[in-house]
Amino acid sequence: MQLAILADIHGNSRALEAVLEHAHALGYRDFVDLGDILSGPLEPRKTYEILKQIKLTAQVSGNMDRAVYESDKLAYVRDDLGPEPVDWLKTLPRTALVENEILLCHGSPLSDTAYLLEDISDGKPQVRPDADILKDLGDAAQWPVILCGHTHVARLVQLEHGPLILNPGSIGLPADDDDAPVPHFMETFSPHASYAVLQKTKRGWSATFHHVPYDHHAAAQRARELNRPDWAQGLEFGRMK
Repeated sequence: MQLAILADIHGNSRALEAVLEHAHALGYRDFVDLGDILSGPLEPRKTYEILKQIKLTAQVSGNMDRAVYESDKLAYVRDDLGPEPVDWLKTLPRTALVENEILLCHGSPLSDTAYLLEDISDGKPQVRPDADILKDLGDAAQWPVILCGHTHVARLVQLEHGPLILNPGSIGLPADDDDAPVPHFMETFSPHASYAVLQKTKRGWSATFHHVPYDHHAAAQRARELNRPDWAQGLEFGRMK
């Protein structure tokens, strides 16, 4: 079993194209997607068209995927997408299971807005204690591997008495800020597009993280043209200040 793991594309077609080219060059053909797929100002419709051309073994919805069809704030995304991609987003499940061993979610299995691995209560992300992570996993802790996204930061955490948890990082937005539940930054400090590969070996689960260069300057310029300086900052530098 070998899965290329995509997450948090956020409508960044340039980054997605670079990741897929990189993955295909390495022989990866089976992909899973952890959500927040088309929600972004850059090129949501083009991103959708690219994704429809690859084999997605499983995919789940992210909180911002819901926002595309639930929130008037993302009407500009709906206008670019048209009805077919929006209807497709509505069909995506919150969680999915692959090979009866790997559980996919966006934030956590119980909430697509939760940070499963990080505590951001002081504004700076720190890995949470195992007990807190297990509480948020609930019954999902029975699965050997949990794949999650949402934070945009690549991590691999093996719980002492629980599953291996992998976040592949974000393909489309390497740095972001938010004010919920407290003001905080999620930053990778690099403009690269991130994804990961999970492989089952005789010795256990192997995880490889890839950080792929692409024309992030063009993506940032597109964000500036759309009057999104926040996106331009994150795309250009992988940090918010």
